[in-house]
Amino acid sequence: MQPSYEEYLALARNFAVVPVWVKLPCGEISPLDVLRKLGRRAVYLLESAEGRTTVGRYSFIGCDPWAVLTFDRTTGQLLKNGQSFSLHNPPLAALQDVLRRYRAPQLDGLPRFYGGPVGYLGYDAVRYLERLPAIATRDIMYPDVALVITRNTLVFDHLKQTLLVLTLTHPGNDPAGAYATGCALIEELLAQLAEDAPQESEEMVRRAAVDGPVPTLSMEEFLNCVRRAKEYIAAGDILQVVLSIRWELPFTGHPATTYARLRALNPSPYMFYLHFGNLAVIGSSPEMLVRVEDSEVITHPIAGTRPRGATPEEDEALARELLADAKERAEHVMLVDLARNDLGRVCSPGSVQVTRFMICEKYSHVMHLVSEVRGRLPPERSPLDALAACFPAGTVTGAPKVRAMEIIEELEPRRRGLYAGAVGYFSFTGNMDTCIAIRCLILHQGKAYIQAGAGIVADSVPEREYLEVCHKARALFSVLGGGGPLDTGDR
Repeated sequence: MQPSYEEYLALARNFAVVPVWVKLPCGEISPLDVLRKLGRRAVYLLESAEGRTTVGRYSFIGCDPWAVLTFDRTTGQLLKNGQSFSLHNPPLAALQDVLRRYRAPQLDGLPRFYGGPVGYLGYDAVRYLERLPAIATRDIMYPDVALVITRNTLVFDHLKQTLLVLTLTHPGNDPAGAYATGCALIEELLAQLAEDAPQESEEMVRRAAVDGPVPTLSMEEFLNCVRRAKEYIAAGDILQVVLSIRWELPFTGHPATTYARLRALNPSPYMFYLHFGNLAVIGSSPEMLVRVEDSEVITHPIAGTRPRGATPEEDEALARELLADAKERAEHVMLVDLARNDLGRVCSPGSVQVTRFMICEKYSHVMHLVSEVRGRLPPERSPLDALAACFPAGTVTGAPKVRAMEIIEELEPRRRGLYAGAVGYFSFTGNMDTCIAIRCLILHQGKAYIQAGAGIVADSVPEREYLEVCHKARALFSVLGGGGPLDTGDR
């Protein structure tokens, strides 16, 4: 068990939160095995895939919620140890208060994240930052923001083949009691992990029916929205706007099993499973929103899409076509500039640089043009300042960002909710990593929601933009056992 009690006491003098942990070989057990063994105790799993099939270095599993922060419209709530408290600050200010209060040490041998708030900020959380019109209908009732802090975290290090089992303790005035409780919690978790995983029930293996997904916009309605957006572009209101379609369909499967299918079918840089009560969010996002580690800020704008080819030759031809497409290149350059400007608002002068530019990255169903922008936060700025500067991403709104969001509110008939917001972690050690909530399934009260969008510019062809939206959604429909709108007759 680490740290020793003497080391624990030394840490307790300086930090409100101190980890206690044990590290062991992971053997044959996998993150999905742990998810099944923990059942509803587990509320999140965060993973990464490098390339198409290789799982990234770490998988993070959180279990046994200690506190939950939720925000809905103008009200915030903190549920902590069974008690409810009203939050009067907006989400990012309230989150900053929590991170200041519960600082934890960054220790050698521990990963970049081992505890802190994990969850999502939905796209509509931007209303806490910007004044936008209220035109679209809000028809799905879950919180704008939901973040959970778990008592226990399990971290797979796939490089070293180890499993870290860690609990967060609060030494306060009784460090001896807190240390003993932490050690006991770890022993209890290890005992549960040693048990056989429960057999998958009929509910767990059942797939959702995908008959008749209902879109928020028919093909013709979407084409008309694209034409209207092009009128705004011609008039000089905007340079680009991202328009999306959401599909609703019945869901009768199990979230963890659905995540396992998505993980196998569409590995991506950001894979996530969140299960908060009657809401589950399952995703494989290709796009980082913003990451902060040791004051370095990174964002990865993605713009430019083609479907994957049926053969290696067709795949390479499509990649060459994408890289040579003047429209896609111009759109990508514009959004890289927007990312530079976003980081420039909070990073030290002269520190913002484009470190990778317009690389073609391939995923299971599509390929994208990807760049990387980096900067450095000055001492007076926090990671949440970087998040506020970048949220929501220009790649899911358009440019200029605020005017594009006003047009989205006018043209899309339903509020976006979680789609195009952020999913990630906010570490008690000061690190942060968030992705854009795209390529995700939202499972809520017997329904599954799939949403995808396309960037509209001056020379967009409406029919091609509709096809792009459908191609982006196809992997998610495949997870549920269907082929997507192009295969179900939504034309």
